[in-house]
Amino acid sequence: MIRFENISKHYKTKQVLNHINFSIQKGQLVAIIGGSGCGKTTLLKMINRLIKPTSGSIYIGGKNIKHMDEVALRRKIGYVIQQTGLFPHMTVRENIELIPKLQNIQAETIHENTRKLMKMVGLNYDEFSERYPTELSGGQQQRVGVARAFATDPDIVLMDEPFSALDPITRSDLQDELVRLQSKLKKTIVFVTHDMDEAIKIADAICIMKDGKILQYDTPENILKYPINEFVSDFVGKNRIWSSPEYIKISDIMIERPITASKDLSILKCIDKMRQNKVDSLLIVEEESKCLLGIVKAKHLRGIEDKTQSAQTFMSKNFPVLSPTHCILDALKIVTENHLSTVPVVDAHFSLVGLITRSSLVTALSQQYFDYIEEEMA
Repeated sequence: MIRFENISKHYKTKQVLNHINFSIQKGQLVAIIGGSGCGKTTLLKMINRLIKPTSGSIYIGGKNIKHMDEVALRRKIGYVIQQTGLFPHMTVRENIELIPKLQNIQAETIHENTRKLMKMVGLNYDEFSERYPTELSGGQQQRVGVARAFATDPDIVLMDEPFSALDPITRSDLQDELVRLQSKLKKTIVFVTHDMDEAIKIADAICIMKDGKILQYDTPENILKYPINEFVSDFVGKNRIWSSPEYIKISDIMIERPITASKDLSILKCIDKMRQNKVDSLLIVEEESKCLLGIVKAKHLRGIEDKTQSAQTFMSKNFPVLSPTHCILDALKIVTENHLSTVPVVDAHFSLVGLITRSSLVTALSQQYFDYIEEEMA
């Protein structure tokens, strides 16, 4: 949808952007993040041609924007800034309806759309439509700014640190609102921020910049898990993954080679195998496909007199499982709600790929504290 091709920008001797190359897919919310002066706002403003690159090209839908009419381009792109940019002498309704009226859309259609937009951003039309910006709180003003950006139903919305001046509670509420809107509307949103927590919360992908260059462009999960260098690791925060536990996948923490047995193995040999491997249960699998058939536990086998019987006779077939793509929160819920010590991990074909144990969960969770202590002592 949006492609940056070898974009550079300099003012006299100052290099602001240096050979930027990346693409934003249609329907993605991409957060551009970095410290002050890294070039993130300059890059954003190039999309609607408020700033022109010194060299390189930007394409929207495969078309080079330098060949597009500036006014027409900007009317098709929503734009939300930190200071809201609302006209103080216009009411909320007039602010929202300004661009649609310039496009000669029918008054009845504009009026109906304004009602929908205000409802969409959580503002009651009858209560707020005739108020002026000075009569609104900062959060309410920013909601109007978002509604105005969506007024022409643009494919692209640019947001330049729109929530940074708000108090933490209002800011969090508007972040939640944006995530809700994006899940419904699927616009292409480019969101500039300096706050990593905000980027992780709202973005499908994060672009980390420093000194006019892109250091890493990836999903929040991959950036948290696999920072490309020490700067990104420090910028993200080495323990930040623990503030977003939904990104800690079962595949990251599972035991990859759990102890298994075939369904025909005798009870005596099952007990012996558990003793040798110091485990209290065995996962019964098909030998070739590794399809999980059941679980046998030592406490259920010891009382059986005829220990020549096969494991399949006494294995449990009713038990919860996890997928490698589940997160650590899913594992905690299953373990605590069902009072389990082990949970098998299976793929889409129900083949065994790993095991989560209560002790492996404790180890994973305690690691964050060891990492914190090491970081503090370094």
